[in-house]
Amino acid sequence: MNDLLVIAFSSEQKAEEVRQKLFELQKEYLIELGDAVVAVKHEDGKIKLNQIINTTAAGALSGTFWGLLVGTLFALPLVGAAIGAASGALGGSLADFGINDDFMREVAEAVPPGGAALFVLVKKMTTDKVLADLQGVGGTVLRTSFDRSKEDAIRAALAGRPAPAPVQTPPGDDQPPSATAPVTA
Repeated sequence: MNDLLVIAFSSEQKAEEVRQKLFELQKEYLIELGDAVVAVKHEDGKIKLNQIINTTAAGALSGTFWGLLVGTLFALPLVGAAIGAASGALGGSLADFGINDDFMREVAEAVPPGGAALFVLVKKMTTDKVLADLQGVGGTVLRTSFDRSKEDAIRAALAGRPAPAPVQTPPGDDQPPSATAPVTA
């Protein structure tokens, strides 16, 4: 199961810096990312998404290859390549990997002009080591699908504070009373 984390930063540069740090942690096998996108809110209010993969370009390249191959087979390589590139670009622009673009734009509206939001889709992570590396990087958590204890630990790490201690329940409080236990008035 994937978890979503959205962190707002005061600048695009800071969001990109943290995204690069996450990529480095991924190379060390401490985190596995499904997607990591920086949404930048310009001074005029427009939002630009800095995605890892340009699906339109990837589709055009793939389409060009297949169009050229089919065109060569039918003695029209340039026409085949052009048609393949156009159809591949269209298909690539319609493909959406990871986090939904409309969702990112909607959440990025909460970011002040000049700021940026880092959207991270986490497949899995070694929480304690990742949070140790993110200690004190700043930012404000806007949204997350992590459980409350991990969310609190993420907020504390970003702020440079120690993680809050997990809530401990006294022994026996987590079990409902036994049906055989005597009832006292």
